[in-house]
Amino acid sequence: MSQEFLKRMDGSFRGMLQWTDLDALWARVRANPEGWYVSLVGVEPVQQAMTPAALDTFITEVDSLLRREHDYSYCGIVYADQPEQPSFIKIYDPHNLGSSCGSSGVRIPPRWVLSRVPPALIVDEAPLPNSRRRWWQKLFG
Repeated sequence: MSQEFLKRMDGSFRGMLQWTDLDALWARVRANPEGWYVSLVGVEPVQQAMTPAALDTFITEVDSLLRREHDYSYCGIVYADQPEQPSFIKIYDPHNLGSSCGSSGVRIPPRWVLSRVPPALIVDEAPLPNSRRRWWQKLFG
């Protein structure tokens, strides 16, 4: 288990409040595509970094999903450790937000994590919706 990954999960993050903030974040990630890992909460993560093509596909697909299902004029559900030079990004599911900051006392994990650190399994007490499982399998088999 990656202790560094789990430590980073609990670190300090800044939210992408506007959709333009998210666009800028994706541009920074795409500009330096080597060495990114992706994980889905509740699923044993792959310990191999994505190819630049797989990263680009994931960003395109998750961005489309977020904009379609989080039908607001603002984003507010993607968080990066350092937006100017991101290395750890939490992406919350529009249909399982709860209180992403944890202020409700119930901790809702992000649905997806992009990181430059090999991932650890993220446990979630809530079952993974079949629609999210199918979406993930469509992208990564």
